[in-house]
Amino acid sequence: MLLPSRTAKEIAELLAATVREKIRTYQPETMHMPFHHRLLGKDRYAVFSFIQSMNTTFGMSIWEQIAVVLAKGAGNSAERQHKLLGEIDAETENLINDLHYKLRKGEITANKIDEVEHIRRHVKKGRNNIDPDSTVDLFVKAEDIENYFDITSAKPNMKEFVALKHKLLRWTALRLSQDKNLRVFTRLAIPYNPYHPEPYERWTLRGLYDLENDEIVIGEEFWNFVASAKIYEELLDVFQSVGDALREEIDRKFSEFRKKK
Repeated sequence: MLLPSRTAKEIAELLAATVREKIRTYQPETMHMPFHHRLLGKDRYAVFSFIQSMNTTFGMSIWEQIAVVLAKGAGNSAERQHKLLGEIDAETENLINDLHYKLRKGEITANKIDEVEHIRRHVKKGRNNIDPDSTVDLFVKAEDIENYFDITSAKPNMKEFVALKHKLLRWTALRLSQDKNLRVFTRLAIPYNPYHPEPYERWTLRGLYDLENDEIVIGEEFWNFVASAKIYEELLDVFQSVGDALREEIDRKFSEFRKKK
């Protein structure tokens, strides 16, 4: 096993506690949706809403928490909702905006290494201020490389991809404004590949992100990266075991919805 038993146990406990808290506190939405209710039934729609609520919980915090547990279990430094302090001077801000514009227009192709070095050469020493883009979903320091992740949904649209690229460029500048000698890599993480077993090939990625240098890490690649080992299948097994253990509790909750037709 590449996934340490202590790490697996901590993740299992986190998942079980999260699901049980959702079961304990969740109440179906009271919104009047006559068409959905007539077509699907209030009971089925209540089950759907519960699952959607769980999806929201995962997107807001669970992915981050699991990634931190995995990274720390591998001996790396990690933190969720990390505050990335810094200050971007006007010249570097303009440089980033110009670079971002050319990427969007297709005038240049993304090259993460070149982008980081370009920013490194130009950014000036700044104060350790809080910036509108200061909050990083996940910070992992492995060896001497500082990795800053924005964990996004499985299918961002073009507008979201464009905005996220700009954020990653600014994160690089913010951190280097504090120390130009740091090894910094900003990344976009997608927790799972909705197109599996096909590769994740959204047209919105073309030219905007440096896929060869892992500016985006998706599914198995992401989880193995933060754990510094090929633990993906073992991580899925943890989810499976927790799901099996909670099956009766989840079914009891769903049965409550079916009684409220």
